[in-house]
Amino acid sequence: MKTIPLGATDLTVSQLCLGSMTWGTQTPEAQAHAQIDASLDAGINFIDTAEAYPVNPMTAEGSGKTESIIGTWLAKTGRRDAVVIATKIAGSGGVRRGGAPISGKGIAQAVEGSLRRMQTDYIDLYQLHWPNRGSYMFRQNWTYDPSGQDKADTIAHMEDVLGALQREVEAGRIRHFGLSNESAWGTAQWLSVAARMGGPRVEAVQNEYSLLCRFYDTDLAELGHNEQVTLLAFSPLAAGFLTGKYYGGAVPEGSRKSINQHMGGRMSPRVLDAAQAYVGIAQKHGLHPVHMALAFCCQRPFPISPIFGATTMEQLQVVIAGKDLVLGDEVLADIDAAHRAHPMPY
Repeated sequence: MKTIPLGATDLTVSQLCLGSMTWGTQTPEAQAHAQIDASLDAGINFIDTAEAYPVNPMTAEGSGKTESIIGTWLAKTGRRDAVVIATKIAGSGGVRRGGAPISGKGIAQAVEGSLRRMQTDYIDLYQLHWPNRGSYMFRQNWTYDPSGQDKADTIAHMEDVLGALQREVEAGRIRHFGLSNESAWGTAQWLSVAARMGGPRVEAVQNEYSLLCRFYDTDLAELGHNEQVTLLAFSPLAAGFLTGKYYGGAVPEGSRKSINQHMGGRMSPRVLDAAQAYVGIAQKHGLHPVHMALAFCCQRPFPISPIFGATTMEQLQVVIAGKDLVLGDEVLADIDAAHRAHPMPY
């Protein structure tokens, strides 16, 4: 398994990152533990979670359960040094701490909760799940309006949060800092304020990216390259559309679509045709569509670690089987043609 540096740090992670958001709802604890073991055996040492997980559904009562499952694995195995763990503070709209926005005051409480649930003394990468000022992610781009933002308030918020994060770094409770669902402007401001204050710099941004969702290519890719900020690409399989399992309107029992009909806004009139175009390319070249979709992400011209989710061990084994695939020029040319034919399918 290829490894990459996380941002500009000396921390090395596997290029593929194990997502955990179904652990505790669709994926029972024992299976989640088995997934961690199998991933480590395959060279995948990077795990992403959040205090708001699990999802499908996301509830106030269930939030934090995924972190607790990671905690029981750590307590059982004692293998803390074998894994790199990323987690997130929820912020506005979250289901912990009453949905309070992210603030310097709330950082210590949130970090303490994550450490307690995961039964660890430190967090490798601590991320802000959502910007307080809002985001265009999750199909909000169609109506996104930043005109109500106040730059001075935003910068003051960043200074407050970075001060709190620096205290956590100095206490040894977090190692590095990252963002999620952020824009290019927002990421650049976090970097600028951190440089001025001497606070922790942004090492990663966790945004959606896949063959079907490519905002990052013309938005944050240049920043990621020049500032050494790693994209942690969530939904690299487009919530399952790129596996081919929803082709022809099929809805497999237990799939995400069987639980979330609109797939977080991804279910558009164009998405099935676009997804099938990519599945067809994989079939043409004798590739598994899952392997092709993940390999495409890994070969992008900017720092990236795709976060894949596996509800079952069978799904995880499919990912592991293609973990070292490198796509050839003919495949990449076909992908480019499909992208031009099916831009922004959702």
